[in-house]
Amino acid sequence: MSWFLNPDGDRPQRRRPEKLKDFPKDADGKPLGPQTPGSAPTSPWTDFPLKDDYPTVDDPVDPDRKVSTKQANRPFLAYAQYRAEREQAHKEWLQRKQQREEKLARGEEVGPEEPDPTEEVEVGCLGLLKFILYATLFIILAGKFFTGSFLWEQELPNLRQFIPTNQRLFSETLLAQFDGSDPEKPVYIAIDGDVYDVSAGRATYGPGGSYHMMAGKDAARAYGTGCFKTHLTHDLRGLSESEMRGVQHWKKFYAESKKYHKVGRVSHPPIDPASPYPEHCDPKKAEAAREREREAQAEARKHEEL
Repeated sequence: MSWFLNPDGDRPQRRRPEKLKDFPKDADGKPLGPQTPGSAPTSPWTDFPLKDDYPTVDDPVDPDRKVSTKQANRPFLAYAQYRAEREQAHKEWLQRKQQREEKLARGEEVGPEEPDPTEEVEVGCLGLLKFILYATLFIILAGKFFTGSFLWEQELPNLRQFIPTNQRLFSETLLAQFDGSDPEKPVYIAIDGDVYDVSAGRATYGPGGSYHMMAGKDAARAYGTGCFKTHLTHDLRGLSESEMRGVQHWKKFYAESKKYHKVGRVSHPPIDPASPYPEHCDPKKAEAAREREREAQAEARKHEEL
């Protein structure tokens, strides 16, 4: 270890002469002592004071040696004093602990055990939680100060997608069993594939209710067209933009409802693209739908020719 710290071996230590006469002398025999202001350096001990008037104390490392209390030594001396006080406090604690154990052995009543005053305090889980809380509050407030947003202009992720649910996949036949005719079963409706439990509105969706025709099936098309007798189907082909907006409106209504909740998805068989669109209940809108159907078929034929 000593070789690692001093690979060149021990070399003679240069010490400051204690008296002026011990300084090296120039050609005229004058000592080369500390320099006067403005003079050129003439001695390797230029920056050493000739006199150290600071009081001396015992060296904490070597009791047989005295060290000066000058400014350069004070941090070392202060730390040595701190260590000595800690060791003394630990010794006194050990004595009190031994006295307490002796009293316990004699059957005397003693107070609670005193912790070691010199023991390093661990952070622990509570301290870590406090740190995380304070750091989080600081980051949130800093975001508000710098960006005007507590979240630093970031959007919260949709945490609902990570929450386990009991949603299930329905066939059309299975979904039809939840039309409210069985009072022991919940009432389900579907819109564009999403199944919702509307049992809280059984009076509306159950037998005799104004929307009972929607129960147990995916009547997404009727939500857009208003044809509650002929459009009880999930087929959304040929709807106008306003009708599609109506379907989206109701999808959002059920998705954000606090009264009804989603319970799964319904699996529909594929729709034959060559099959005609469902007939609209309004003659004028039916004609417009047929026109859109003809345009879609013409567009499809163009793609086939290409």
